Amino acid sequence: MTKSLSKFDWHPYIISVLLIAGMTILLKPFGIAFETTNIALIFLLPVLLNAAVWGLRPAFFAALLGLLSFDFFFVPPVISFTVADLRYLISFAVYLAVAVITASLAARLKQQVLYSKQKEKQTATLYALSKQIGSAVDMPSLLDRFTRQLSETLKMDVTIYLVENNNELTLARRSSPFAHHVQEQAELALAKRVYKQGKPLEKGISHTGGLIGHFIPLQIEEHRFGVMVLISQRERSETLPEQALLFEAVGGLAASAVARVKFEEEAKLAHLTAESERLRIAILNSVSHELRTPLAAIIGSATGLIDGEKLFTAEQRMELLVTIRDGALRMNRLVLNLLGMARLEGGMLTLRKNECEMEEIIGSTLMQLKGYQEHRTIRLDLPDEIPIVLGDEALLEQMLINVLSNAIKYSPDHSEIVLSVKVDSEFAQLSVADQGIGLKEDELERIFEKFYRSEQTGQLTGTGLGLAISKGIAELHGGTISAKPNEPKGAIITISLPLDQDNQYATN
Repeated sequence: MTKSLSKFDWHPYIISVLLIAGMTILLKPFGIAFETTNIALIFLLPVLLNAAVWGLRPAFFAALLGLLSFDFFFVPPVISFTVADLRYLISFAVYLAVAVITASLAARLKQQVLYSKQKEKQTATLYALSKQIGSAVDMPSLLDRFTRQLSETLKMDVTIYLVENNNELTLARRSSPFAHHVQEQAELALAKRVYKQGKPLEKGISHTGGLIGHFIPLQIEEHRFGVMVLISQRERSETLPEQALLFEAVGGLAASAVARVKFEEEAKLAHLTAESERLRIAILNSVSHELRTPLAAIIGSATGLIDGEKLFTAEQRMELLVTIRDGALRMNRLVLNLLGMARLEGGMLTLRKNECEMEEIIGSTLMQLKGYQEHRTIRLDLPDEIPIVLGDEALLEQMLINVLSNAIKYSPDHSEIVLSVKVDSEFAQLSVADQGIGLKEDELERIFEKFYRSEQTGQLTGTGLGLAISKGIAELHGGTISAKPNEPKGAIITISLPLDQDNQYATN
């Protein structure tokens, strides 16, 4: 009882007493000059003030106190609660009725203002939450932003429980640590109960009853994702209807955000699974098709050498051996490309940076492709000073082999392929220009995609991996690779690599 009295707000009543007493002292000297009706109207002012500021109870108290003061000091006989004219009783009744009506209207207006402010605050809270979680692309960042923003806005501890793959409700995120283990266990048990029932719950989670948890299920239609728990950081207090509505709205917003991220993750997983399956099928088809030709050539040549050792001349045997070598080199390039793409896709392609002389890389590449180029001519257009780049020599060599092999493959016999090098202040540009089948405008970017092959390739076989790997290697070195048409026909592939600024040139 003492505690409830100590919490009672006496200020409106004390102010009403002082206000009416002051008004009485000021109006008393003019009591004869003023009409009693006007004085009664003046005594309505404290009633309106109390109704607008403190509510109905202080307004009714001010109305009753004002009536008593008006009767005692201004209604004849004065300094008495008796009345000489019984018609004043009707005036008193009208005064009380007007006071009650005006107080009710003022209090209702105050409630409307408070309700509007509360709705504005709720809208601002929901907007801030939606803005925070709208850009989240994964579950950890979503939960971190949501719990932090909600805790700062509502001044409450926020806990999110989500269902994992084993269909068990587990702690996903909490804005502040648990006070003790008992609270953690009690909260988890209640969260499991709410998740199972799918209905909000308000219940104490401590042995003293001071901590009240608001448990809100995170669900959309029949999909249930977890439970959100809100715990006030202040002493236990009654939950207002508008607070309950806000908690429900916040729970709906959290459920929508969790559902969005979960569905996006499932869609990404499904896409990756489909892409992985497509990649597997494409690799199997490409490998089986690409390996069949060189294997047939190797097997046929080797069988001929074994079975017809005395039938072939030395020159014919050399041709068969060259065929075996070329087939083996073709298979080796295919295997290197497959391994390179697997390492590139898996993030295992590491870069060992060394000073690499472009002249040595170009020379080694031309040596490896000497037998493959057949009747095509590769012409070099090099500057007097050959640049040095920082990178992995083996990867750069593989990149250049893929680009040149691509040019040789799609160029006609007896055509010329030009390998040129140009240098500016920061980059070295290697360009391979052929006179082959060329590219359409919409293919200039697509040829660097995995397994893409131009419609103009016709019956020429290939995996569509060489240029994709070259792009990955160029970007790994901080460079770029691009394509453009060659005039009058053919295509130009240009590789741009950053130079070694400390030791930019080697003497040719």
